[in-house]
This record gives sequence, C-alpha cells and structure tokens, in this order.
Amino acid sequence: MADKIYRVNMNDLSYKIEDVPEEWMGLGGRGLTSTIVSAEVDPECHPLGPNNKMVFAPGLLSGTPAANSGRNSLGAKSPLTGGIKESNVGGTSAQIFAKLGVKALIIEGIPKDDSTFYHLHVTREKVEIVQVPELVGKNNFEVLDAMLAKYSKKVAVMTIGRPGEMKMPVANVSVKDPEGKFRSHGRGGLGGVMGSKKIKCITVDAESYKETTIANPEKFKAANRIFAKSLLDNPVSGQALPAFGTNVLINILNESGGLPSRNFRSGNSENAEDISGETMADIIKSRNGKTTHGCQAGCVIQCSQVYNDKEGNYLTSGFEYETIWALGAHAGIKDLDMIAKLDSVMDDLGIDAIEVGITLGVAVDAGILKYGDGEKAYKIVSEDIANGTAIGRIIGGGAGTLGKLYGLVRVPVVKNQGIPAYEPRAVKGQGITYATTPMGADHTAGYAVATNILQVGGYIDPLKKDGQIELSRNLQIASAFIDSTGMCIFVAFAILDDPGSLPAMIDMINARFGTSLTGDDVTEMGKKILKMEREFNRKAGLTSAHDRMPEFMKYEPLPPHNVVWDFTNEEIDSVWNF
Repeated sequence: MADKIYRVNMNDLSYKIEDVPEEWMGLGGRGLTSTIVSAEVDPECHPLGPNNKMVFAPGLLSGTPAANSGRNSLGAKSPLTGGIKESNVGGTSAQIFAKLGVKALIIEGIPKDDSTFYHLHVTREKVEIVQVPELVGKNNFEVLDAMLAKYSKKVAVMTIGRPGEMKMPVANVSVKDPEGKFRSHGRGGLGGVMGSKKIKCITVDAESYKETTIANPEKFKAANRIFAKSLLDNPVSGQALPAFGTNVLINILNESGGLPSRNFRSGNSENAEDISGETMADIIKSRNGKTTHGCQAGCVIQCSQVYNDKEGNYLTSGFEYETIWALGAHAGIKDLDMIAKLDSVMDDLGIDAIEVGITLGVAVDAGILKYGDGEKAYKIVSEDIANGTAIGRIIGGGAGTLGKLYGLVRVPVVKNQGIPAYEPRAVKGQGITYATTPMGADHTAGYAVATNILQVGGYIDPLKKDGQIELSRNLQIASAFIDSTGMCIFVAFAILDDPGSLPAMIDMINARFGTSLTGDDVTEMGKKILKMEREFNRKAGLTSAHDRMPEFMKYEPLPPHNVVWDFTNEEIDSVWNF
C-alpha cells in the first residue's frame, strides 16, 4: 500500500485518506510540514483560530533501520512567534507513522461544539474521532496511562496537558518514547494549537503496520553501516554525549564565557560545577540511574539518561542542557534535584522547559521570585501554570509577554521566542542563527556552537565576526535538510567532521526510494525549505526588522570577554544571499 495523506477536519469531525500529490512525494519531515503549511495555511490567520492547521510528518528515513532516524516533525503557524514553526521530536511516533504508511497527518478546523475534547486514533483504514470528557483537565502522565490501558504498549501517543487545553504559548505536544516516558514537540506553543482544535490526544496504531519497503536493501545496509560508524567514531556523538548527555556543555560553555547567567548579564555562572554534566553523571550513577539512554528506537548516540531521586526512584528522563541551563544558570537554581523535579512536572504538564525556564529567569528581574528560589519556581509551575492563575498565565505566555507586562528592557527573545543556552555576544555564529532562522530563537536551526565552541568541522573564533554569516547560513541550510530526513540533529557532528558521513546518508535515501539524489540536490532542498519558510513569515508580517537581537546586547558588554553584539543590519540580512 502506497503512503497516504490522512486529513482530519475537526469542524465536522470527518476524515479523508488521500493520495500523496506528486509534488510532495520526495519530501518528508520539515520539508513536508513547511510545504503543506505554506500551501494551505493563510499566513495572516490567527494561530489559535479555525484556519491554522497542524501537520505531522515522519522523515524520509523514518521507519527504516537507519541510525538515529526516529524524529517526527510537526508544523503549524506558531502562537508564540506569529510565524511558521517546525518542531521535531524523538519517541515512537515517527517510526509508527512511517510504517503505517502515513506520509502526513493534517488536522484542520475547530469543532462547532467546543464543550469537550477529542481523541484521534489513527489506523491504516481510518481515523476514529471520539469525545473524551473523562480526560479533560488531566495531564500527560494520566492520559498516557489511559491510552496504554486501552491499547497496550503497541501504540504511539501524542498528548497535551492542561496548559495545552488553556492554549498557552508555552504548551508542547508530548510524545511517548519506547519506555513510556515523554519527549516533546517543544518551542513555539504548538500544544496550544492542538488545544485550540479541542484535541486532547492522538494515538497511532502499531498493530497493523508493515515494514518499510526499501528499494535497494543491500545498498541501504552498506550505507547505514558507514553512517552509524561515523556517529560512533566521532568524539562528540560517540563519546561526550553518551557519557554526560547534552549537559556536558555546562562546563564547556562556562569556560568559554558563553554560558548566559542571571538573565544574560554574564557569560559565566557561579553554579556551573553544581549543575554540570559531570556532576549530574556522578549523581545518576550513585542512585542506580542510567547515564546512557535512547529517546527513540535505533539511536546509537544515546544522549538521554534516567535521573532518579535520592531514594532511587525515577524522577525524570531526557534531562537536557538547555533546561538545566535555563533553571540553573539563568534563574539561579543550583540544586539538580530541584531542577529535575521541575523538569518532571513540566513533562507532566506538557510545557516547554526552555521557554518556561527563560521566563522564570526574566521573572527574577520582574520581582516575581528571587534568584535561586527553586521552591517558588516549582510552585509557579506546578500550581500557577497548572491551574491557569493570573501569574501562571503570564509565565505561560513566555518571556516576551512577561517582559512587556512588567516594563522590562532586558528580555532575551527573538521573534518573541526565548533565546536558549548560548550567549549570542560570545558565540556569535549562534547569535546569527537566532536572529535569522524563520523559527524564532532556536539553537537547533543552525547549531554554530559545533564549530564556534566544540571545533567540529573546523574552528571559527566565537568572539569575532569573521566567518559567522557563512557558518550560520550553511548550517541552517544543512539543518533544514536533516530535519526533513527524520534524523536527530546530532548527526551533524559526524557530517561536519567525516567526509563520508553525508554521502552515506544520501545513499540511504537513494536506496530507500530508488532515487539518485546528489549533494547538490540536498543543498538545494535545504535552501528551498528556508526560502519558503521566510516567505510565509513575510506574508505573516515578519520582516527583516524582526531578524534582530535584543537591543541591550548591543550596548551592554558581556563579562568575562566584554563583548557586545556588533553585527550591522546589512550583515545580518546577508545571511539570505543565496
């Protein structure tokens, strides 16, 4: 059975299973979600209104044995940025969608009767749309238990918590991983879009799927061996990330002067050692947790972990650098157990740990809580955001909203999305990505930290302007392609360092579909995706004037290097000269 487009209309609670249009056949992941959103969503629509759409799409290599190919993309117009958004996630949804033959799941419209929420169950033959009043007001852990009790473990589960029901701009769509833990379609408030469509959860049937057809199995196996070896041989993806997770970056960024602290007042944090990846690994080992763990089937990097509490009971998983930075250096909480508790409750609520963490750091400047006050931060998240109180709604609106309401000048956002984890003045290539990506401030959109800090793919001095425009441009083009394959962004480390890695990935795509793509073809794909996304944003009202860093970074030198954001507008805009 050929892949199909599954289209759900929440206005009349109907569905259609359609043939894939010819122009969509060679697309997957971000390339497909951004193409459909650009073609079918009015850029001027309200993100929470009836004319926005949600598009789920597995990548080109999802559902195959390709190493690290389990990412699923979700696209829509973002309630946070007002522009186009693609968010991708590990877990189980991509592999099951792909093996079920779902090229994309498109959800449109809003129910005429908005008195309750619905559950969508996707099978090969149909989409069941049923009311679930019993799940209204429940958070992710309870919803997951209910779905697993109904379907057993052979089902992908995507769900929103109460903040998603309340359509908060920090709400995620949360996705079950192979062990029944949650991973997130984070950034941009797409959980709020799902809430606006009155969808509480989506399950995808894993009983009736078939193994993905590969046009040339032998060629695929040979290319996958080369590709997997390049990931394992790389010192970052093969050694540092499995040992310490993404949180290995705390000490590295602190030493480089690029760890934003106290709401971007310094590039160093006095809390660095307490919250570092090395400290975290020691704690995990002492409590019989797991320092090495995968968020999706087929992952060879294994950068996730299982973090237990002091009694040895499970507390959280996927304890990421960006979350620990936001709560630990930016907001000042130096107790990893408290940060892990916050991470766990944010998983349950289904909210973006990056945006909420950044907003809590800005809330210190607003006088809402004190620097380092983990207990107050926990109360704000677990009670105020969870219950939608006035202050919970303000924090749940993101850093930009809080800054406006409290009259603050130091508000670290681009396109209203919080700047995560890497100080743009001291890691200038990353700053160019933050300024120019259509996604708002998003570190994964063009991860210049790799070359600026980790010296992967060469080295470009992070404190100087030279070479940063070209670096960010090339990485954004490459990332748009990688996000279309279903690959984890961390495969970029091998691609940048090993000249055989990218050709092996392209060989896998060609072996999968019987095509003959070249390196030039995939570069053109990345360029086309970026230009399409930028054009959507232009029509939505986002101009080059929105491709700018916060003004305070231009006139406040950042310790310890006393650097400022010193790119001209013309230099920033030249990213788009391709």
